[in-house]
Amino acid sequence: MTCVLEKDIIDKTIDFHGHACPGLAIGIRVSELAMQEFNISATQSQGSSSMVCVAETDMCGVDAIQFLTNCTFGKGNLIHKDFGKSGFTFFDREQKKGFRALFLDVKKDGQDKEARTKFIMDADLNDLFKVEKITKAPVKPAKILQSIKCEKCNEMTMESRIRRYDNKFLCIPCFMESEQKI
Repeated sequence: MTCVLEKDIIDKTIDFHGHACPGLAIGIRVSELAMQEFNISATQSQGSSSMVCVAETDMCGVDAIQFLTNCTFGKGNLIHKDFGKSGFTFFDREQKKGFRALFLDVKKDGQDKEARTKFIMDADLNDLFKVEKITKAPVKPAKILQSIKCEKCNEMTMESRIRRYDNKFLCIPCFMESEQKI
């Protein structure tokens, strides 16, 4: 089944990212899968922050996920785990359900970038992704923590990222620099 998102939404996603490519197409299709699974439209997802996505890659598709699902790094509902896999875990906190989708790198020999993008956009979602249901949220909701001044660079740092070293509170870069001097 070809992508069911409206052409203008796809065009806006491409504009947001800057170009059409196979990676963006993967992100569009996995976002479509999430919207289908959670029974929400692209416009509904823009007003919601109950959906969470853990992306196991930093490829172009993550831009589509941000644009289409309202999952963003700034809100803490888009998490990047640098595993180098085209795996995406979506969880809806309100519905208390989720899934992990792994892109099946289905290739047709001799496809250029444009043909590959079209193939991904036209393929059935079941042919593109291996889907496993999950019942537990992959991450806790973001928590606002106190900021503490690093005693070396004087920059404010979230308390969960402060390290204590030589009886001083240090941000991670200053801690790493200090620790290496031993």
